[in-house]
Amino acid sequence: MGGFHFHAIAMLKSGVTLAQANADVARMIPLERNKFRMFPGMSIQMFDDARFGPNLRLLKQDAVGDIGKTLWLLLATVGLLLMIACANVGNLMLVRAEARQQELALRAALGAGWAQITRDLLLECVTLSVMGGALGLALAIAALHLLVSFPPAALPRLEHLSVDGAVLLFTFCISLLAGVLFGLIPAFRYASPNLAANLRGGGRTSSQGRERQRARNVLVVVQVALALVLLIGSGLMIRTFQAMRRVRPGFTITDTVETARLMIARVQGPGPEQMARLDHAILDRLATIPGVQSASIGTDLPMTGDQAQDLIVPEDHPYQEGRLPPLRRFVSVMPGYFQTMGVPLLAGRELSWIDIHQIRPVAIVSESLAREYWGSPRAALGKRIHDPAGARWSEIVGVVGDVRQDGVDHPAPSFVYWPLLTHDNQGAPSIPYSAHIVLRSGRAGSQSFRNEIRKAVWAVNPNLPLADVRTIGEIYRQSMARTSFTLVLLLLAGVMALLLGVVGIYAVISYSVSQRTREMGIRLALGATQSEVKLMFVGHGLLLGAIGVAAGLAAAVGLARLTAAMLFEVSPLDPVTYGTVSLVLLAAVVLASYLPTSKAIAVDPVEALRAE
Repeated sequence: MGGFHFHAIAMLKSGVTLAQANADVARMIPLERNKFRMFPGMSIQMFDDARFGPNLRLLKQDAVGDIGKTLWLLLATVGLLLMIACANVGNLMLVRAEARQQELALRAALGAGWAQITRDLLLECVTLSVMGGALGLALAIAALHLLVSFPPAALPRLEHLSVDGAVLLFTFCISLLAGVLFGLIPAFRYASPNLAANLRGGGRTSSQGRERQRARNVLVVVQVALALVLLIGSGLMIRTFQAMRRVRPGFTITDTVETARLMIARVQGPGPEQMARLDHAILDRLATIPGVQSASIGTDLPMTGDQAQDLIVPEDHPYQEGRLPPLRRFVSVMPGYFQTMGVPLLAGRELSWIDIHQIRPVAIVSESLAREYWGSPRAALGKRIHDPAGARWSEIVGVVGDVRQDGVDHPAPSFVYWPLLTHDNQGAPSIPYSAHIVLRSGRAGSQSFRNEIRKAVWAVNPNLPLADVRTIGEIYRQSMARTSFTLVLLLLAGVMALLLGVVGIYAVISYSVSQRTREMGIRLALGATQSEVKLMFVGHGLLLGAIGVAAGLAAAVGLARLTAAMLFEVSPLDPVTYGTVSLVLLAAVVLASYLPTSKAIAVDPVEALRAE
């Protein structure tokens, strides 16, 4: 017993809960301590100090990961976008109902009741909503086909996505609900009109009061506020993506390094020493491929999620009772690994083939581990470390730069790099039977180069399978795929929210200007300048936008903690993002207010005074 990098999988018996299984594992942990012999370098006290506990979890949790957080965020984004669209439609329905005041008044005077008028208005709005839902469903089906054809990485079970009955029912219900809710706004406002005022034909020849504008203004403010929340979310993700792209992962991000997993069945493969010579022969053969600059082998690749770790005890920092040494990541490598991967050598030397074939007890450590124990990379040279699963102390012969194994958004862990061929705890030679070939070449990524790799490996042993053939650049982009996918969707939602908000403001200001054409003519006839009239209407739009921005900022601050987990080196209250988005949205509001005003102000005052 001594390894701490293994995973187990089991199936629960029928009727047994996860809590019961965890309790049973907790009962067995002390039995394991006493029943099995400890590896050299380990003791019962170290085992007790580790405070092992049960951590059973459903396989689904590991298979799906934390994608649920991303999907919930995207669902909330879609919900906000739907609310903006509904507010826009509600505003348009208000404008349309207002233009039909005389018609509604005549219908009421001829005996139509409030319920009948409300029903007709609701029917129109619901019909439009359901038709829009059907069109959106068709677009969603097309987008889903596109998504499956070009799947983003890190989205599990994507191939099982489909527009099924549940989706159809949800689409119908949400369309119906949106139609009813936003159809009630004009229904309550105009289904029971003031007969006397409207039969006198008050429309375009009378000035609008504040009450008639209030409902539309409220909807505009809501649109601006919701658009601001979405734009801030998009801005924070853009800043996160930029911060992640600036991080140096510790190796060369390039498509000129090809990788492939090499696997040998342990029961059919040669012994460890013969296996090391086989690996050496494969690398020699790969080096003859035209364009190959260097080649090596390692058990793990950066940013692939592989996590092999064990207790590492430095000789001059011995284990103290009650203070268990931390677990360290480790990788087994062949000579040339760091040169091929572009990991800088900070002190000492790389491994040599003499180290491999003579099974010398040597090791290479990462910079963070060297600084933690000895203060500097050079001071770590010559020090000895011990792996509880190993049989001897190993001398540190080199220190390399830190590598961000879990992605650029996670700190680089401390690493130990062992030779691929070592001695196990019994003193016998040991070598992994599964590892990754890495090759640096300008031809990496091409199909012809990959075919030559297979031929070179099979020339040494035709029974060796290769899998997961990809470049380091592809691995890096895959590690960034979830952030990129979220960024694209939030950016699209933010742009659509901005467009819908601008359209809504433009429609309200345009309608307001058309209703006040006579007022504009009077003001111009009495000596007001065009700039003054423009300023009045643009100021009204800017006021609505400012109120919406203030409300949106308050909402964004309140929701900041929901997005904090997805950000990297960016505060959820980032002032640059909040300020930039607010200014952009206010500029869009000014533009949406200025355009209809400029168009109306160009009308001759005499014609404006004649306007009905």
